[in-house]
Amino acid sequence: MTEFQPFLMERMMSKFEQGVDYNLSESGVHPVTLRELLDDEPEAIRYLLDTELNYPHANGTPALRENIARTYNGCTSDNVLVTVGAIEANYLAIRTLLDPGDEIVVMLPNYMQIWGISKNHRLDMKTFNLDPGRRWAPDLDELEDRISAKTKLIAICNPNNPTGRTLTRGEMQRIVELADRNGSWILADEVYRGAERLTDEIAPSFHGEYDKVIAVGSMSKAYGLPGLRIGWAAAPPDIVDAMWARHEYIAIAATMLSNQLAAIALEPAKREQLLARARRLIREGYPVLEKWMNAHGSVFSLTPPDASAIAFVRYDLPINSTQLIHKLCDEASVLIVPGDHFGLDHHVRISFGLPEDYLKEGLDRMGRVISQIRSEAA
Repeated sequence: MTEFQPFLMERMMSKFEQGVDYNLSESGVHPVTLRELLDDEPEAIRYLLDTELNYPHANGTPALRENIARTYNGCTSDNVLVTVGAIEANYLAIRTLLDPGDEIVVMLPNYMQIWGISKNHRLDMKTFNLDPGRRWAPDLDELEDRISAKTKLIAICNPNNPTGRTLTRGEMQRIVELADRNGSWILADEVYRGAERLTDEIAPSFHGEYDKVIAVGSMSKAYGLPGLRIGWAAAPPDIVDAMWARHEYIAIAATMLSNQLAAIALEPAKREQLLARARRLIREGYPVLEKWMNAHGSVFSLTPPDASAIAFVRYDLPINSTQLIHKLCDEASVLIVPGDHFGLDHHVRISFGLPEDYLKEGLDRMGRVISQIRSEAA
């Protein structure tokens, strides 16, 4: 077999998330039920029941692409490609724009898909960091040092996974200026837009700020509809068409029912309802997590996330993060994500956009294991 860099986090979740009692590894809010989505939509239910289970438009149904386009400034359906999750959109963007040996600059920490793609497709990868000492602010001086005239693409995750940090408008503008100076593309993974913890104002998109942007979104995180496996890319029409051609090799299309259900979810009134639900879960869940951390003294610390349903928590325990995750899985039937998967040991990523009883019980089980580790280390 060829040399291959596995996607460590997704490998772990694929293997273990269905077998634990409490899955606190997921990065979106608690999933919406089909009943919740359609209960007040009798016409939509009739429409769905009459749907032929045929191939949909390979690039996404017109209704869905139009609803996605409404969520961006200066965007039309011609700027949108519907994909099988944001993960396919990210993959298609890299494979469309870059050849082996091309230079890419990647934000770290990050959802490590693009890092792994860069390894597997022999890209010339450089990185720049978010600074934990400055509340995970991006080190844009480091970014400027990393970018060169050869840099074809800068990969951003905003709001960030795993930290929940949202870039300020000033930070976004400087990234655009650095990209423009060198003619680089920006790939902006923006799946947490709409999942703001402290405000009802949706985080701005890079789309429309620069002519060489591919903005990626998803129904999975802020909308609570991961099972639809619907993502998208918003980009210039020629790039959309080039990505679409590659999409036909990988997936042909997302399913007809997923297209139809996502179009319903992104109708303006329903979209606001789903985002309000996400923010409620995030705002109710975060104090539960915070109280649990405080109950363990100085073991845990974190910078509170601006957006997302996840917290990137630092811990002070004499155990590696991957070993800790396996111990929690084996002894408490709880799954969280080790910091090792982001290149940062002694951190863990914990979901908190969950129903209160579920979250509390999962954390309590974790707490018993944490207490045991502390007792053994004393």
